[in-house]
Amino acid sequence: MKLTARQLDALQELVNIGIGQAAGILNDMIDSPIRLQIPYLQILTPNDVQVQLEQHLNGEQIAAVQLKFTGSFGGIAQLVFPTNSAATLVTMLTGEEAGTHDLDSVKIGTLSEVGNIVINGVMGAISNVLQQRLNYSIPNYTEGTIATLLVSGGLAADTVVLLAQTRFIIEKLHIEGDIILIFNVSSFDTLLAAINQLAGGL
Repeated sequence: MKLTARQLDALQELVNIGIGQAAGILNDMIDSPIRLQIPYLQILTPNDVQVQLEQHLNGEQIAAVQLKFTGSFGGIAQLVFPTNSAATLVTMLTGEEAGTHDLDSVKIGTLSEVGNIVINGVMGAISNVLQQRLNYSIPNYTEGTIATLLVSGGLAADTVVLLAQTRFIIEKLHIEGDIILIFNVSSFDTLLAAINQLAGGL
């Protein structure tokens, strides 16, 4: 299964719109400019997704906020940080110093809120522009490896996934993170049909 250049362009534009909206909110929260990279889209198996992300993150332990969505199309959206970057971001937002007991107690709530803002910005843009209705689960916070993250997402080995990666960088704070969208194949045709309709009207 491959995407045409036009489909890829349309998807990248949708993700760009959503991340731009989320970045505006985060800018206000942390008072520091956020730089975004253009989304990188691929169609992969879950095993290939794991290899790709492990290489990308150099095997680091990660902190992730995961949100499942269903409706016209379904899948998983995740905001992933290396754990050091996650701790720095939480310290910036809460004033709690890294390594303190209080930081651990507020980290999950703070990162879940940030993840919710970013993921809803992206998914909201996709559903609004494509005029598709989506339902969201409560954000789920996870720490561990990419392998444990994908297992917790419930990806079956025979699933075909669309992996959309966007890197964002808060240079002043030396924080980097990834927004990873995973669409399962059962709803992929619905997503592509909506994108084709959008692309045809451009």
